[in-house]
Amino acid sequence: MRRIMLDKVVLHINVGNRIERLEKAKILLERITGRKPALVKAKKKVPAWEIRPGKPIGYKVTLRGEDARRILKLMFETVDNKVKEEWFDEYGNLSFGIKEYIDIPGMKYDPELGIMGLDVCVSFKRPGYRIAERRIARRRIPKRHRITKEEVIEFLKREFNVEIV
Repeated sequence: MRRIMLDKVVLHINVGNRIERLEKAKILLERITGRKPALVKAKKKVPAWEIRPGKPIGYKVTLRGEDARRILKLMFETVDNKVKEEWFDEYGNLSFGIKEYIDIPGMKYDPELGIMGLDVCVSFKRPGYRIAERRIARRRIPKRHRITKEEVIEFLKREFNVEIV
């Protein structure tokens, strides 16, 4: 019950108020993952960026299981298998950005898409975490069962040969 598992990997491209780049973001995520991306709509109004609730601002793809593992290895290769310690939060989740998609191994520059970056968000879990997500008899995860930043760092070193900087 104490083992750590990869829960999900979310790839996200935010284009803000530039609607013409929205379709390019969708195409790029499809090429990287082979999955159909989901549209992300704004939840808050941001007048400086001309964003209002309900307006499409990006695309995301959520991967689980073996696909998540494969894509995560690819994303770690993009950052040379080096992860900064400040990329982790207190619960062991990991988030980092990739400035240009052409840095990803196997991806070639496409003049139609231009240059775009993306965000990678990784979540980890333990067996028993379902109690916080189920509909009936939902419970909180006790402190002693939560994942810490240090445990995830050891997991990544062991499973993905990642170096912590």
